[in-house]
Amino acid sequence: MLPRLAYLGVTNALAMLRLLPMSDRAKDAEILALRHQIIVLERQLHGQKIRFTPADRALLTALLHRLPRAVLRQIRLLVRPETVLRWHRDLIAARHARISRPKRVGRPPTVRSIRALVLRLARENSSWGYRRIHGELLVLGIKVAASTVWEILNDAGIDPAPERTSTTWTTFLRSQAEAILTADFFETETLTGARMYILAVIEHATRRVRILGATAHPTAAWVTQAVRNLAMDLQDTGCQARFLIRDRDGKYPALFDTILADTGIEIVLSGVQMPRVNAVMERWIQTCRRELLDRTLIWNQPHLLHALRQYELHYNAHRPHRGINNARPLHPLPAPITDPSTITHLNLRRRDRLGGILHEYEHAA
Repeated sequence: MLPRLAYLGVTNALAMLRLLPMSDRAKDAEILALRHQIIVLERQLHGQKIRFTPADRALLTALLHRLPRAVLRQIRLLVRPETVLRWHRDLIAARHARISRPKRVGRPPTVRSIRALVLRLARENSSWGYRRIHGELLVLGIKVAASTVWEILNDAGIDPAPERTSTTWTTFLRSQAEAILTADFFETETLTGARMYILAVIEHATRRVRILGATAHPTAAWVTQAVRNLAMDLQDTGCQARFLIRDRDGKYPALFDTILADTGIEIVLSGVQMPRVNAVMERWIQTCRRELLDRTLIWNQPHLLHALRQYELHYNAHRPHRGINNARPLHPLPAPITDPSTITHLNLRRRDRLGGILHEYEHAA
């Protein structure tokens, strides 16, 4: 007992002599380092191995790196002084690496006005998917990625429309688009129960649609006059079509094929119950029903013709089309907006057709 007490007394006396030349700053650093080591030891219970976290290493390095090596050897540390100095060298190297590291180049963040515009288009047009909204933004001169539009809708809890998968016939018709027209009849009914037949033609290359007319009695004379008007219109616009795809409907008289043959257009008949052969027209009919006919009540034939003419103008002059890289049949895409101030302060005007059934957006003057 007495020898042990004497040994501790001499040891503490020598320790007090060691503290005499030390400054107050060095003493405070040693005290804080020893206290933090106690905290580290308290975290290691039940004989577990002592582990220093990156935060522990940074703190001990900051406290002890200015002390001389001789002083470090006299402090009761859980690690060797060389380890503390190595921690300091690693911290300095990591700091220089962060400073000299080049800035990460990636997609710039989407400005708030574009995000608000995407949500506005989705809110005002419930049937538009993210690709349809992306096309509308390109028409307005706002260049963003389609995936960005999808992320904005997904973050807002709005599910995008599923993508349509292309088929072999679609690929084939796209390669031959410059020379192909397609025609078809489709039906609708008025409020009085009268069945109306609509004849339309669409160009594969430009996606321009021509509604030739609507009638309750598609007689041979009516169809013949409609195809004569079509032939004159194609000549006036300089259309270079060489083939017209149609089905085997009995509404087409023999003069239909003869008149087009005189203009150099060959008729190609689709197979029985093979809508994929005429896929572009079938898809347009579905679009016309979804965007127009299913959303309005048709009173009579003049009302139907008025609605179809308005939709034809909207489809050809404003609506973007995925088949032609979101361009419009009669107008190319405008140059994208590159000025950040212009994108930040967007001022758009909405124009309604048919009482608000169709919406068109353009920059306010």
